[in-house]
Amino acid sequence: MIGQEVIAAFQHLLGPKGVITNADDIAPWVGDWRGRYHGAAAAILQPDSTEHVAAAVALAAKWGVPLVPQGGNTSMVGGATPPADGSALILSLRRMNRIRSLSPQDNLAICEAGVILSNLHDAAAAEGRRFPLSLGAKGSATIGGLISTNAGGTQVLRHGTMRALVEGIEAVLPDGSVFEGLDALKKDNRGYDIKQLLIGAEGTLGIVTAASLRLVPAIAARAVGWIGVPSPTQALALLRLCEARLGDSVEGFEVIADDGLGHVLSHIAGTRCPIGTRTPWHVLIEVDHGDLREPGPSERLESALAEALEQGIAVDAAIAANEAQAEAFWRIRESLSEAERAQGPALQYDISVPVPRMPAFMVDAAAAVEKSFPGTTASSFGHLGDGNVHFHVRAPSGTSDGPAWIAAESQAINAFVHDAVVAAGGSISAEHGIGQMKRAELGRLASPARLHALRAIKAAFDPQGIMNPDKLIPRPEEG
Repeated sequence: MIGQEVIAAFQHLLGPKGVITNADDIAPWVGDWRGRYHGAAAAILQPDSTEHVAAAVALAAKWGVPLVPQGGNTSMVGGATPPADGSALILSLRRMNRIRSLSPQDNLAICEAGVILSNLHDAAAAEGRRFPLSLGAKGSATIGGLISTNAGGTQVLRHGTMRALVEGIEAVLPDGSVFEGLDALKKDNRGYDIKQLLIGAEGTLGIVTAASLRLVPAIAARAVGWIGVPSPTQALALLRLCEARLGDSVEGFEVIADDGLGHVLSHIAGTRCPIGTRTPWHVLIEVDHGDLREPGPSERLESALAEALEQGIAVDAAIAANEAQAEAFWRIRESLSEAERAQGPALQYDISVPVPRMPAFMVDAAAAVEKSFPGTTASSFGHLGDGNVHFHVRAPSGTSDGPAWIAAESQAINAFVHDAVVAAGGSISAEHGIGQMKRAELGRLASPARLHALRAIKAAFDPQGIMNPDKLIPRPEEG
């Protein structure tokens, strides 16, 4: 445990608002979003400036105190949960929530790490721009956390992950020095790209305090369609047809199994199937224009879908007639996780495989799991266009003790699913990170070269090991 002398030193440094020590105030922040990991912390540090973050990290380095950086605490893999033994302090970036500048002319916003994603969306919209990354936790996820996990979401097909949207970074390194890299340089050949090392590092190499982020023009017109297809193979064929006919205006392309749709319709009030035919699989597509050129996105999408129906790629299709319908289509997609949870205990996997192999994986892996683990049901949904789906394995019907089932079965099912992913040339973490949940599996499955590089980079940046301990980097006994 961390002594009172250390806490007092941080209180002197950061002031009365900069350190939380009340146990009731700390309690909501020591567990993960999914409720699977629970830690302990004697205090939460709340610096309100980069200078205070740097001073706090320098003090932590002096005392040898580990720090767990935290934003909105929406990690899906326990990446922002402190150790259970109370050996670390939480360093919250939530007070650093200023948008320092937003330039529609430069298509650039400079945001501090604690800016909530939806607040950036609103600020950009007020200037006729948008930040093209969105996800279900947009009302609580923060920019620093999104960068540290290289977040994805529903718009990766067109705009890329967070890695592609970050033009510059300011960060505090483990010795308390400040990496000043906010300038949005298009060309910079000064050796290793520190910015890219920090993106996706999950706070293990330093603490992101601010970033320069790429903006794009606001959507002038959009079309949202719902299409029924026989299989993921036809869904991918539909994507390729739409890409050929619509070019880079395809903003989102989501594939959903019919059982997942059924779960939403039965659990989420006010939802209904957008098409008259229930097909084995469904596609949600969004086509956007940044201008008002003709023909508009609805007309272009209608033409592409007519061709898909004629070719037998699609069985049925509907295009939203207005914004309310478009939002209703997207509500189905955004409610899938909630509806899946309501079905009972399940194991969720955020995986990616090469796009051409994904249709077969979605069908074959589900069948293999159900055969190997009788009584389970498996299905998937997600971002087919970028090769990332969320693969869920639900407990047998009637399972009364979900935690006991997960404890008994998760290790074997995890290994089975992850082995199938690796055999298909994929990744066991597409957009949620490794955190502590997948650390051992990364150690089991990663190549020796990858593990050596991860450990060497960690040791070079953080020789004391004080940055987000026991996250991302497998322990020696784990690989």
